[in-house]
Amino acid sequence: MADNTFKRYELKYMLTRYQYKQIMSEMIRYMQPDRFAHSQIINIYFDTPSHRLIRDSIEKPVYKEKLRLRSYGVPDDDSEVFIELKKKYKSVVYKRRLEVPEQEAMDYLVGGQPLHEDCQIGREIDYFMQVYKDLEPAVVLSYERDG
Repeated sequence: MADNTFKRYELKYMLTRYQYKQIMSEMIRYMQPDRFAHSQIINIYFDTPSHRLIRDSIEKPVYKEKLRLRSYGVPDDDSEVFIELKKKYKSVVYKRRLEVPEQEAMDYLVGGQPLHEDCQIGREIDYFMQVYKDLEPAVVLSYERDG
């Protein structure tokens, strides 16, 4: 089980296609694509039956959090997927994630089975799931990532 931690400032802008192409042509000189640069991203977001997490998020609080399962491409039982705990405080996004086989992720998130390996991020996700009881798959979001 691999774990990862990310901290980033998240700013979003609406661009025309022309602006996007101009920015990308400049950035390509300074950036290297990662292993997921050209892939289908599939996210399953978890929420309570009353949709507490999305309702809280819509209110634009100073702090918000969410839990999702992410895959790059359509996974099978043995594919590695990411269980991600995302927290946003002001404009800073903190993402903590575990890389586990898809079947283990589903057994854990939906079936209530413990993770095979104990780790700090797993304990944080356990705590999140205890706070927001009865989490269930609520939204599937899929898109193509190009670059």
